[in-house]
Amino acid sequence: MIVGLGTGSTTNYAIEGLGRMVKEGLDIRGVPTSLATERLARQLGIPLVTLEDVEMVDVTIDGADEVDPDMDLIKGMGGALLREKVVAYHSAEEIIIVDDSKLVERLGTKSPLPVEVAQFGHSKTRKVMEGLGCIAELKGRSQPFLTDNGNLVYECRFEEGIEDPGLLDADLRSIPGVVESGLFLDLATKVVVASDDGVAVRTKR
Repeated sequence: MIVGLGTGSTTNYAIEGLGRMVKEGLDIRGVPTSLATERLARQLGIPLVTLEDVEMVDVTIDGADEVDPDMDLIKGMGGALLREKVVAYHSAEEIIIVDDSKLVERLGTKSPLPVEVAQFGHSKTRKVMEGLGCIAELKGRSQPFLTDNGNLVYECRFEEGIEDPGLLDADLRSIPGVVESGLFLDLATKVVVASDDGVAVRTKR
């Protein structure tokens, strides 16, 4: 199988588990969603390919910063949102693993929304984004965080959460300078939720 390897602390546990299974004979090839994930996978002996090398990713395992009742997500606080979304889009299955603290009734109520932005004219881009009703702060502030693609990330906070994620996603991506938003809509096929009561699996209706 071709397995998309997500980015983040939760996903790292899954990648470590896959590494143990590969040593036991599991036949997979991984498509990493960040340079950090690529380094971890190589350390664990997971064979890797690029997205260009394969027709489709069979399944991607990734985390999320927020999950709403429709299984729409905010992702990318680690800064890998563009690559994560590209791999998710080309995956037959997108499995999200979270603990129950990531469950929300409305996106944007706990986590800010990360938005990847080109460096050129980024302060102008921020002002236009703030016109959509958020306060946008540069990730890293005085020492700006750069994504693996060389872009900046703005963390956008909405006082009452995000009322219409689909509209906001479209509005953000229509702004010149915005590369991608951390709204992952209609991409997750399963959400695995861990809590004190055990593990529950949600599937797309």
